[in-house]
This record gives sequence, structure tokens and C-alpha cells, in this order.
Amino acid sequence: MDRQDWAPEFSARFARHEDELKWLFCELYHNDMRAYGRFVDMLYEAWQQRPERLRASDRSREANPDWYKGHEIVGMLMYTGAFGGNLQGVKDRLDYVADCGVNYVQLMPLLESPAGRSDGGYAVSDFRKVQPELGTMEDLRALAEACGDRRILLGIDFVMNHTSEDHEWARRARAGEKEYQNRYFFYDGWDIPNAYEQTVPQVFPTTAPGSFTWCEEAQKVVMTTFYPYQWDLNYANPAVFTDMTDNMLYLCNQGIDVIRLDAVPYIWKALGTSCRNLPQVHTLVRMMRMACEIVCPGALLLGEVVMEPSKVAPYFGTPEKPECHLLYNVTTMCTIWNTAATKDVRLLAHQLRQLFALPKECAFINYLRCHDDIGWGLDYGFLAGLGQQEVPHKKFLNDYFTGKWPDSPARGELYNDDPRLGDARLCGTTASLCGIQAARENEADLTLAVRWDKMLHALMFTLSGIPVLYSGDEIGMENDAAYHLDPMKAEDSRWLHRGNMDWQKAALRREPDTVENDLFSAIKLQEALRAAHTAFDGRADAWLLDTGNDHVLGIGRYYQGEKLLALFNFTDVEQTVVLEDTSVYTDLCRGDRMTARVLHLKSGGFLWLQQMVQ
Repeated sequence: MDRQDWAPEFSARFARHEDELKWLFCELYHNDMRAYGRFVDMLYEAWQQRPERLRASDRSREANPDWYKGHEIVGMLMYTGAFGGNLQGVKDRLDYVADCGVNYVQLMPLLESPAGRSDGGYAVSDFRKVQPELGTMEDLRALAEACGDRRILLGIDFVMNHTSEDHEWARRARAGEKEYQNRYFFYDGWDIPNAYEQTVPQVFPTTAPGSFTWCEEAQKVVMTTFYPYQWDLNYANPAVFTDMTDNMLYLCNQGIDVIRLDAVPYIWKALGTSCRNLPQVHTLVRMMRMACEIVCPGALLLGEVVMEPSKVAPYFGTPEKPECHLLYNVTTMCTIWNTAATKDVRLLAHQLRQLFALPKECAFINYLRCHDDIGWGLDYGFLAGLGQQEVPHKKFLNDYFTGKWPDSPARGELYNDDPRLGDARLCGTTASLCGIQAARENEADLTLAVRWDKMLHALMFTLSGIPVLYSGDEIGMENDAAYHLDPMKAEDSRWLHRGNMDWQKAALRREPDTVENDLFSAIKLQEALRAAHTAFDGRADAWLLDTGNDHVLGIGRYYQGEKLLALFNFTDVEQTVVLEDTSVYTDLCRGDRMTARVLHLKSGGFLWLQQMVQ
């Protein structure tokens, strides 16, 4: 279509980005103007297909570009099948979602994937079809519309590094079509793959060693970074980038508010490198951000960057050239669990100090648990200064959280255990890792375990960004050991914390003197206080308090005349903190008035102290 026929709204948005978009595309794709023209045409077609109700939402959010950075959004992560059986079931349970104080639902992978060869839905065979047992694309649109009516954001996963070996492109590549082989990484022999293996770390060294697989039908070697049935896409091919961006925009046009970019650091490959976090990845993500701002500016890009902190923040881009709107705060998550085991807050304080130094434009997703394992990506350089060495420290953490350490209340299981490297990852629900599962027969231990669970959630709610609950954590769901009985899941311990929602247990949230009621009520109160007080706003100043106690973490926050002191006791005994502050504060959870000079925190307890500052 001739540009003079473009709709004014699209034309104006495109004009704002045209110079940079064209420059980046042509630099990456060697001035291939035919490919660039196809990309631009795709953008306009995607905009034309966007429903008017979504365009209206776009305009509203464009007028307030920081709309997601306040302190009102609370998320919940869930598997569609585990929570509601299917998409219609999730729609039917939106009353429960709202009752949880949640206004953002992030659905785990639900697009069409082959049974038994999908890694939990992360091997997509069709980006425009829903897995049949979960529903249809019409069901997804209906859910999105119902969420929109309730002012609930809806997010889904977009698996962009690879496709299933059953995807149409892969089937045609196997059949020998050169055009489709060029969408992947095919090699006639093992020389180049073996050269890659010299510098590319293995993702799953025990369950899926190596990064390449022999394809018998094509008589070629294909790159498979994750599992043999997940074929890596070649983003050096502009057709791949255009068609995958088109798939992403198609999903946005179904009413999706948050697109989770899965495994984004891996999407550009180059021989002689780690194939992680290469500069071209940032070029691709920047272009995807511009595509969204042109077609669907109300949608958010959430980057999954499970890397050390220095590698994570660059995926925000810069204020002038932003990339992802949101990133997972993975380092804080695993450092919180490290602190729960060691009872020493120094590493967590060190990590949060780095986090607080980032520009306020950086908005994180904060969480205690997700669908995946906990990998111990800690700052071992800092820990060395505390006398800790990486391998024995990881062994301690895994022993502690699997209940092998003396007096440990945690009950988890290991994932991808690699005795050769002394490394393993951890699985388990929040409640089971806090000790609720182990303490069911001991009232005193159960009270302490529940208090720990509440304290960790309060810490999550204290941090700037969007807090996200894992579905079931609000009622203290425990590990699902029955996954061992399912041959499709038995070899993957991550299913330990992916059990079906227990609706009988959820009903107990209304019953006094139950763990479910205690946890649910506490989390609801934390959510309500967070929404009501500006000190929790994402634009607040945040700093570490000197508690003079290596077992108590202290955080200060200030915004628009409101100050908050938040303190967290990471031990099983009462702690006393003395602050150089004699002014009067209000205990937000209990309403008491007190000075902050001498503070007493119960074992596994926390305080939120609020003060209005003139």
C-alpha cells in the first residue's frame, strides 16, 4: 500500500520511529530494502487488524506512558490447565482472581505444542493456535475481553528463540526446502557445530547435553540449544524476524497486554561466542519495541533474562531508546532464598543496593516463585568476602532446601543435578520451602513457617515494580509429589510446584483458624496497604537502612511526602534493632504508633512503619 493511503494515526506513529527503525534494520540485514519494505507492510497490516477497542486502550495508555509503574498492579502467574482446566475455566474463575486482589494474570505457554515434546509448552508448533485441550483462539480473545472489562491485564508467553520440530517451517526444512532450512541453523556435518560447542555453555547438561542434534530426515545437523525438539531460529534471516514479529503482533491483537519474551538473550548466534547477550539481540529487541509502539502502544514487553545482574539491566535499553518495558527480578528472587537459608542479610543488602541505584525508569517483575526452578545465580565474588566458596555454598543451599540440613524445615527437590560440577537447581512451592509442609503436625513450627511466608511476601511487595504471586501461593499450596506418577512429568522435578489448583483448599480461605485464611488475609492486607500508600510507588526513592544487625534487612522508601521503613527478620528468634531515629511512625499492619528508636521483630517477622513528612 502506498504510504499516502496510510491512516493518519499509524502514519504519525511510524514517522516518530522511521529513521531509527530503518537504520537498525538495514544495518542488521545488509541494506536489504526488499526485506525492509516487507517488514513495514507487515506493520501496517497488523495495525489495520487491531480492533478499535484495543486502539482506544492504546490511546489512553499513550497519554500516560508510565501507567504500569505505580503501585496498584498485582500479578498472578498460572498454568491455564492447572488453574481452570482450560481458557473458559480461567474466565469462569476471574471472580477468584479479583478476590485475590490481582489485576494482572500471566498465563504460562498455551499455544499449540506436541504432547511429550514441548518442555511444558515451550516448543510451539503454531503461534496462531491454542493447544486444543486448553481451548481456541476465540476462547483466548473472549478471556482477554473479559479481563479488559474487569481492568485485569492479561499476559502470555511468546517463545521466540525456537520453534517445535513440528512447526510448518521445520517440517518443510526437514523435507529439504532450502528457504526453510535457512530459517534455522542447518549444517552438512559436525565441523561447525563442534566449533560452536567450544564456546557455547550447555543449558541442560544432564537432561539435554550439547547444543546440536542430527536430523535424520534432512541428513543434516540442526542447532537445538535447549532440547532436541526445539530448533533454534536464525534471526540473521530477515524473514524470521519479520514473521516472528508478525506473530507477536497477532497475539497482541487478540487482546494480550503483556508479551513475555522467552529466553531473549539467546536469539542471536555467532561462532566463537557464548551465543548469549550479543549486541544484535538488543538491536532486535529495540526494533520489536518500536513495532509495538507503532502498532499496539498499549502492550508491554516483558523480558525473561535469567542472567547475572550486569547482563539484565541493559535489556531496559535507555530512556531515549527503550527495549523491554519490564524485566524479571531473578537475582533478587534467588538471593532472598539464599538469605532464608543463611539467615545473613548482607548479600541481599548488597544486591538491593545495586538495584536501588538503577534509574527509576527500570521496572521489574518481583516474585518469590515462578514455574521454573531456582538457580543459584548469586554474587559469588561478594560471598567470597564472607568466607563462602561457590560449590560448597550451593551444596549447603540445596541440602537446606531439600531438608537434608539439620533442623531445616524446607521440603524441596533438586532439578538438573550435575554432580560433576557440584551444581543443581531447586524446585518447590513457596509454602513448602518456608516449612509449612513439614510443620503441619506441630503448631509452634507451623506458626513460624506461616510467619516466614508472610514476611517473604511483604518483602516482595516492598520492592519497586510489579509483584507477582504464583497461583496457589496465596493459600499456601504445598508440593505436588504426585507428579512422580505421571510418566510425562516424572523426569522433570519442576512439576513438583506446578500442581493443579486445589479449590477445596481455596475455599478454606474463608474459614477462620486455618492456614489458608491466615495467609490469604495477610497477603490481601499487604496488597491493600501497598495500593493505598504512595511510598510503594515505583518512582519512590529507595535505600538500605543500617540496622546494625546482619540478620535484619532494612529498606527505606520515600515519595510525595510519605516515608516508609520496612524491616525483615531473617532468623527464627526475636531480633532487636536500634535506629538513629526518634520520630513517631505508624505500624501499617496493626495501626500502632511508635518511635523507630528501638524496634523488636518477631522471629521471621516484619514491620512496615509509615510517616507523613512535611
